[in-house]
Amino acid sequence: MGIRKPAWLEALYNQIFFQACTIHENSKKNEKNICCLDCCISICPHCVHIHRFHRLLQVRRYVYHDVVRLEDLERLIDCSNVQAYTINSAKVVFIKKRPQNRQFKGSGNFCTSCDRSLQEPFIHCSLGCKVDFVLNHYRDLTPFLRVCKTLQLGPDFILPNDTWDDDITNETHSTIVDSDDPMSSGSGSFGSEPMSIMCTGFVRKKRSGLYSCERFSSKVHSEEDMATSMSRRKGIPQRSPMC
Repeated sequence: MGIRKPAWLEALYNQIFFQACTIHENSKKNEKNICCLDCCISICPHCVHIHRFHRLLQVRRYVYHDVVRLEDLERLIDCSNVQAYTINSAKVVFIKKRPQNRQFKGSGNFCTSCDRSLQEPFIHCSLGCKVDFVLNHYRDLTPFLRVCKTLQLGPDFILPNDTWDDDITNETHSTIVDSDDPMSSGSGSFGSEPMSIMCTGFVRKKRSGLYSCERFSSKVHSEEDMATSMSRRKGIPQRSPMC
């Protein structure tokens, strides 16, 4: 088992990312930039609600190559001696090999697999180069793998606004909490006192695009109060005096 790569690692290396999702081909922002490590497939943001309880790894793009955050990848596998790069104040690691076209004859380290020039003390330019190096020399990847039972998308990942709409329409959007005084069902009005109603609604967060369940209260006024309020705004029409 040690010489074999885990299924999630094979999927991360072989799956094609940043192509349109065939399931949501008519939706916007449908590029597949997420790897579901449990299903071993690439998915788009619209597919997240189906895999929300799985381990999800976001794949990013840097100089036309697929990269992942070093912080996320280190929860799955030992990434020591792999050169990382900084994108938007976050360190990322290349997934696949990046062979260098022209050999650079200078000082410094070189990648163990593709001879790319690296900074010291790194000796691997990508995750794939380190995996190949470990399998060729140690023939066992197990000591480098780490147990990771949960892995969710980062807080900077924004989901499309319509991702959770299908789930929300099947749930109750608001519920009325019974008050201490019973209401008369046969009466046409609510009485002179305003009645408080507690509602439970799904509030969409602006940055994350997710929905959160929050409670809020509202006042339902009597017909008399509503009429008074309208008369204050518009005023009661008066007949002009007759000459």
